[in-house]
Amino acid sequence: MITMKDVAREANVSNATVSRVLQGEPHVREEVRVRVLATVKRMGYKPSRVARSLRTNKSSVIGMVITDVQNPFFTTLARAVEDVCYENNYAVFLCHVDENIEKERFYIDTMLAEKVAGVVISPTQETNNPSWILVKAGIPVVSVDRRMLDLTVDTVTVDNISGAYKATTHLIDHGCRDIAIITGPKNSTTGRERLEGYIKALQDHQMNVIPEYIKIGSFKSEYGYKSMMELLKLSHPPTAVFTANYPIAQGAFNAIRQNGLKIPDDIKLIAYDQIELDTIYDTSITYMAQPSYDLGKIASKLLFARINAPESPIQKIMLEPSLHIGHSCGCLAQLLSTPETGPSSRVTSFNPKRKGD
Repeated sequence: MITMKDVAREANVSNATVSRVLQGEPHVREEVRVRVLATVKRMGYKPSRVARSLRTNKSSVIGMVITDVQNPFFTTLARAVEDVCYENNYAVFLCHVDENIEKERFYIDTMLAEKVAGVVISPTQETNNPSWILVKAGIPVVSVDRRMLDLTVDTVTVDNISGAYKATTHLIDHGCRDIAIITGPKNSTTGRERLEGYIKALQDHQMNVIPEYIKIGSFKSEYGYKSMMELLKLSHPPTAVFTANYPIAQGAFNAIRQNGLKIPDDIKLIAYDQIELDTIYDTSITYMAQPSYDLGKIASKLLFARINAPESPIQKIMLEPSLHIGHSCGCLAQLLSTPETGPSSRVTSFNPKRKGD
């Protein structure tokens, strides 16, 4: 096995110099840094995380807490975090909490006991989150996708209000008037803000906000199915529905099909998150795409920056979602056959491929 001593001898430097180069310390001459890194690559040297932890009393493990590992959004986000951590020779301790605050608290307590170097978390709720335990212990925390309103931590999110507003407005612009929403819990910023964007779009277009058309509860597929079934049983069911994430869209889609209805002929659907149900149902979905890989990449880079500079100013970064047109909103055929369309009717033909796949 190649050791640091072997690298130092080959590069004609001391063990301490090799260590400083690998830790990214600035006080090393550039030509020495280049020579050491070239030697490390040529010899295939891999620093021992255990030895480094014992030597520096610092962990080389990053904790990551996500709410739903089966949701492709979080799968891609976690992939990005793992990519960045691997590049920095850190391992990832991935925890799936299933929107369960007690499960989240268990994993946070475990991370504290294991003295992880830092944590990237998509919190289950925006206030009274157990992440305060980590912050109090001095462990760097970055909140991703969702915010924690009562903790001062670095945060990377998507503009949920804008995204939901654009999605709802798109339906309104193409003739929809009876628009329902199925969204997650109000104590998560994603659930609350997507509801806020939906309501704002209706109000800005002088449309009534109908309580029966608003379903607030869970981001799970089961909730999407249950809520859609309830909406379809109303005496005056909606003619369009905005689903606030991928699993909800799946559940709603199944309920619509089970009732013998066709999308978009009988009911129109638009979703938040990239949706690719066309491989199953032969229907492409109109959706607000989130830059999930970028979210994870930026969050993990912020975490390493916080680890290296604990006293630096807190950063709050917000990314913008983008509207991608499919068949489910009912406007694609019309748009493609219309020579000139307005700004709100622009067809986006880009089919995003997740980075890192």
